Amino acid sequence: MMEVENRLSERFDGLVDELPDELNERRVQNNGVIPEESDEEGEGMEGGVDGDELKSDGLHHPRGRIIRKAKRPTKATSFSEPSAPGVSPTQGLVNLNRAAKNLRRPRNSLGRGLPKKGGAGGKGTWGKLGDEMELPWVDPRDPNYDSDREEAAEVGPGVGGNKTIKLNTLVPEMSEEDVRKAVEPLMLEYFENGESEEVLFSLEEMLLNIGARRWMVPALAIELSMDHKPSHREMTSQLISELYQKVISQRDIGKAFDFLMRQLSDLILDTPDAPTIIGNFMARCIADDCIPPKFLNSYKGHVTEVEAVKALCRADTLLSMKHGLVRLDNVWGVGGGIRPVKYLVKKIVLLLKEYLCSCDVQEATRCLKDLEVPHFHHELVYEAVVMVIESMHEKTDEAMCKLLQALFRSFVITIEQMRAGFQRVYDQMVDISIDVPQAYSVLERWVLRCRQAGIINDDIVKKMPSRGRKRFVSEGDGGLIKDSSYW
Repeated sequence: MMEVENRLSERFDGLVDELPDELNERRVQNNGVIPEESDEEGEGMEGGVDGDELKSDGLHHPRGRIIRKAKRPTKATSFSEPSAPGVSPTQGLVNLNRAAKNLRRPRNSLGRGLPKKGGAGGKGTWGKLGDEMELPWVDPRDPNYDSDREEAAEVGPGVGGNKTIKLNTLVPEMSEEDVRKAVEPLMLEYFENGESEEVLFSLEEMLLNIGARRWMVPALAIELSMDHKPSHREMTSQLISELYQKVISQRDIGKAFDFLMRQLSDLILDTPDAPTIIGNFMARCIADDCIPPKFLNSYKGHVTEVEAVKALCRADTLLSMKHGLVRLDNVWGVGGGIRPVKYLVKKIVLLLKEYLCSCDVQEATRCLKDLEVPHFHHELVYEAVVMVIESMHEKTDEAMCKLLQALFRSFVITIEQMRAGFQRVYDQMVDISIDVPQAYSVLERWVLRCRQAGIINDDIVKKMPSRGRKRFVSEGDGGLIKDSSYW
């Protein structure tokens, strides 16, 4: 419609000023409407103009110029305006005007007779071709809206500017019981293989599900390590340092320690030294820069439980000692496989000496397990046999046999470690006999005692060496060789 109006203005606006003055005066006198002339008036015009010609073409000006009359429907024949008073149009003329009014052909003789606005305007129209592809009631910001062509379409919400619609995945958050079931197997597997990267990868996958319960990861790790060896606690400290700023934050670690200190009364039932262990973990985390030193100061004056106070005092003592931060690297001791052999030999000898004084089998077993060197248990067997040979006392034989029997039956020392320990003694008998001349006889008595206790088998007994030189019974026996007392 705007195009048609622009065309009309371009065609007529420039010609309005060129109309003759007479037509303007006449238009003013008749309120802007040119009166219609009857046929009789047309026939009586002067100037020799044919009446039929005037009737079909227009009016004759007094000066002799023909004035074209406007082809407008009068009020008498108009369908939209009331007729003049006293004039009643005929029914056929009304029907004719109705048909002319409903024509799609423009009245100004312009256009091609096409629907207005391409069929998009007016009441009851279907709209332009292609409008059915973009239905107005489909909201692109609807979460259910999906379009392959408009994955990254920008929707203009109005004054706010363009806004990119992005659909986020909703992941359900795990409960505390579900987090415990998911994290505990990871920690137990980590204690077996020591792969911290695998734990980190698994926790990153379930990080969205854990949500705000990330503090349970260090809490469960520390709680599980209390039931394991000191080497596993060292692995736990390293794991917490590895997960820091990747899976857990300072707030999560602090919340984990707060939870553990509240549960100390229950943890002591399973682990009597739980306050000391938690204090060591707190001091180690501060040394690893996982939590700030002011974490301990925040509890001063706010803790009344005896166990929690003990844990805080333990951590404060470790941090305040000279070179405390450096020494905290070995707060759990050095791992069994990392410690030097001389250190382990010294510990085993000290263990056996304390056992001979106390004869406490359980304490000796606990000390041996704390060393965490199952591959080096043959050293304990070797040192025990050497002590028996050097002591040459019946009580020492009986005590050592009782210890080895308890360790063997509890599967602390395997048959392979037992065989390796005795074989080492067999190989060193030449040097041992220099210091202890009766070493072979003492060894023979000791081996027979161990065989009767079920510690060793016949294969180990058969490998027992005899004295190096041949001993004859007497000069008058005809050169007979003394047989072994066992065989």
